[in-house]
Amino acid sequence: MEQRRTRPPNDGRRRGTPQGSLPSQARRRPGGERRPGPGSERALRQVRVTRPVPPGPRLPNPRLTGLGSGLFCAVVMFLLGCLDQLLFGGSQPLYGVLFLLVCVLTALWVREGDLLSAPVVVPIAFVGGLLPVADGSGGLLGRLMGLVTGLATQAGWLYGGTLAAGVIVLVRRVRWVRRRRRRL
Repeated sequence: MEQRRTRPPNDGRRRGTPQGSLPSQARRRPGGERRPGPGSERALRQVRVTRPVPPGPRLPNPRLTGLGSGLFCAVVMFLLGCLDQLLFGGSQPLYGVLFLLVCVLTALWVREGDLLSAPVVVPIAFVGGLLPVADGSGGLLGRLMGLVTGLATQAGWLYGGTLAAGVIVLVRRVRWVRRRRRRL
């Protein structure tokens, strides 16, 4: 069965505007040049100006949600911990340096609405990645004891990475708030 149209056809006019005052139409000045019609100032402000992209390689600029940044950080740290254990026998200073790098990337790639989640997820990811690196002998209790020992001995890397993520997030947050205030 065919349904009837319930809305009137759209002829391009807005409600309450006279026939010739569409924002897209322009009026001519006495000299012949065109000037914008009424209401087009808003349309002109909404137009985005695009800059030409410089040639060469571009760095990735993903925007991760709070959950996405937590998953990214945890998975990358676990994989780096496994790789560290496989290639270097569980070098904890190397793991700490890699942790700092992942903290910086997480703080830079989290989207602006979820900025405050980055300093929360990085310590959790540190523990998750420390599981393969921790020295533990003999079952679950030995692995758990190695994890606690690794957390105690590598606390400087943990605090440093969390501090780096926190500083980057605070700077980004301040810049974001200033941009929002300028727009209003």
